[in-house]
Amino acid sequence: MRPLIRTARCCLLRARVRAMATLPMAPQAAAAISSSSSTRPISSSRPNRILLARFFPAAPAPSGARGLRTSAAAEAAAVEVGGVKIARGDVVKEDDPTNNVPDTIFSKIGLQLHRRDNHPLGILKNTIYDYFDKNFAGQFDKFDDLCPLVSVKQNFDDVLVPADHVSRSYNDTYYVDSQTVLRCHTSAHQAELLRDGHTHFLVTGDVYRRDSIDSTHYPVFHQMEGFRVFSPDDWSGSGMDGTAYAAADLKKTLEGLARHLFGAVEMRWVDTYFPFTNPSFELEIYFQDDWLEVLGCGVTEQEILKRNGRTDHVAWAFGLGLERLAMVLFDIPDIRLFWSNDKRFTSQFAEGKLGVKFKPFSKFPPCYKDMSFWINDAFTENNLCEVVRGIAGDLVEEVKLIDNFTNKKGMTSHCYRIAYRSMERSLTDEEINSLQLNVRETVKNKLNVELR
Repeated sequence: MRPLIRTARCCLLRARVRAMATLPMAPQAAAAISSSSSTRPISSSRPNRILLARFFPAAPAPSGARGLRTSAAAEAAAVEVGGVKIARGDVVKEDDPTNNVPDTIFSKIGLQLHRRDNHPLGILKNTIYDYFDKNFAGQFDKFDDLCPLVSVKQNFDDVLVPADHVSRSYNDTYYVDSQTVLRCHTSAHQAELLRDGHTHFLVTGDVYRRDSIDSTHYPVFHQMEGFRVFSPDDWSGSGMDGTAYAAADLKKTLEGLARHLFGAVEMRWVDTYFPFTNPSFELEIYFQDDWLEVLGCGVTEQEILKRNGRTDHVAWAFGLGLERLAMVLFDIPDIRLFWSNDKRFTSQFAEGKLGVKFKPFSKFPPCYKDMSFWINDAFTENNLCEVVRGIAGDLVEEVKLIDNFTNKKGMTSHCYRIAYRSMERSLTDEEINSLQLNVRETVKNKLNVELR
């Protein structure tokens, strides 16, 4: 396996992020962020959010609320990514009104589940590596240790995300400051790698998004992006133009990858839209009696290539969510399990063993608690989920809206059902009641809602 990212590169990337953070913010971007309180989150489970979330279909759920930073360990800890130490104060900034990163998110930086060879995500990553090594020997450079702190320009502008797109809002993205974010996708490194001369590369990493809470969403998840550049000499004798040639090569490559992961399965291509590719596609396979979306992909927009010194070239790109595929391949029912250190979970997986079926080691019952309140104009479900996860952590399984109505005075009430369940032990009534009381008080104080 080729060596991954070097310390010097990670240092350079981080230095560039800091430099970009001093630049003035584009008026369009500032306007998009300032209106975040009225937007809804990106989620692959919501068909109307068709941009970034569908290109990387494994979407996350949120973490704790900003301001609920009570972890003593997080106060003193510094983590290391690619040879660079990142202190809590680099990411969590209570005195910066543009910062919305809680300690629960900082605590995930540097864990890099995708780099653990005996973890389901690491096993899946290495299996994909094996496919590319076998079919494109020595061609694809691999990066899985790039710093997650990136500039707004890298995360959005460099991949042509519109200035008014919902993903730029504070409701959807974790902002370190007004010009620096925790990357929402591994595409944030695309332009940097192109400028550095890479033409074939795979980028794997942890990515961060605020979203709803359920068994398939988490605020930190893992993606892999693939990218390949073609020169005019590559398609000159094919009888096709560059775009058609790249699209054909892309589909052939990814159909082979799907067979490598899932065996002989029926496949279909679905036309879609992403801001950074044209044409754009989704690959679906018929698996376990249903159609499963595997990944999003497409032919890279020419503007991206031109900006990065690749005029007259064409390229393709794909993005996939490791958790989504691993949950299917390993029969893992809840995304929270990927973060478990319980030996009853970790001992079930071994390096190189793709598709070993997870055997549940416990069936602890959930406990449901309902909470009703009158919302205000600034209320968003993502902010509610941030509060709940900030208090209950991974003990919260789901936050679901079960009822809403508007009275004659124009006031709107929401009723949410919170499901508490540990994947490793039974929760006591006293413990759950204490959590729920804390949640109610914090929702009231932090979100300025009126409890019913």
